Amino acid sequence: MSVLVGFLILTAKVFGYIIHALLRWVKKPVEKRVANEICLITGAASPTGIGRFFALEFARRGATLVLWDIDTEGNENAAREVRKLGAKAYIYTCDVGRKEEVYSVAEYVRKDVGNVTILVNNAGIVAGKPILQCPDELLERTMRTNCHAHFWTVKAFLPQMIERDHGHIVTVAGSFGLFATGCLEGYCASKFAVVGFHEALSHELKAKRVSGVKTTLVCPYFTDTGMFHGCRIRQELEALLSPLRPDQFVKSAMHRILQNQHVIYVPRMLYLVLLICIYKSVSIHSPSDTLSLSVS
Repeated sequence: MSVLVGFLILTAKVFGYIIHALLRWVKKPVEKRVANEICLITGAASPTGIGRFFALEFARRGATLVLWDIDTEGNENAAREVRKLGAKAYIYTCDVGRKEEVYSVAEYVRKDVGNVTILVNNAGIVAGKPILQCPDELLERTMRTNCHAHFWTVKAFLPQMIERDHGHIVTVAGSFGLFATGCLEGYCASKFAVVGFHEALSHELKAKRVSGVKTTLVCPYFTDTGMFHGCRIRQELEALLSPLRPDQFVKSAMHRILQNQHVIYVPRMLYLVLLICIYKSVSIHSPSDTLSLSVS
């Protein structure tokens, strides 16, 4: 009897979620205000990177920006652009792959700026070499920056969010955290891992009934930020899935983040691609054996 009751409850919940999703599709939720929120973005230095464009979008909405990157000069340039929009910007040089630095710099942020209420984990690197040609240190650095960094930043800032029951954690993963490709084994492994971490964290917050702390997983397709220099898309896919412009992608993603959407795939064609990938792998290959290493 208990099994039947559990099944009926589950079925009712599934239909409830479907109806809720349909209502959200018909009537879009109102975007929340982020004026005076403290937003920390990792990997904000690159002028063509996703982190830089997220910083500008949050600045336009009145948030206070805290920018982390290992590139001090690029970070300063990002801060100047943010300040031109009338927003406050604080910059910190930090290697997010090193937990001691993350915890130390996080303390400075709390003292200088206050409690972070929006965390955008965006920093990432690409070790664009086939697994047998990729140095061990580079593989380890890829995992530290693309995956382990999420552990340290969340541990540094989530407790204050939970205590106040207010906050938002945005995880920028990418489509290579959903389906894999050759010659990017280290990168794909790190992004698959961070997708799993984000989903587990979301379930934990829900189980603890922490309703005021929102989570959003952002998975853009192949984005033209310079990270994948030399990478070529198969011709049969390019017509359907051309590389995204980072500024346009961020504008689209921002609307949905501010609506507290749990998962964002851009473009929406990715939903179909994921179904196709269940039956057939999708490959993206390089004309050479290596891709350049870039930091976003």
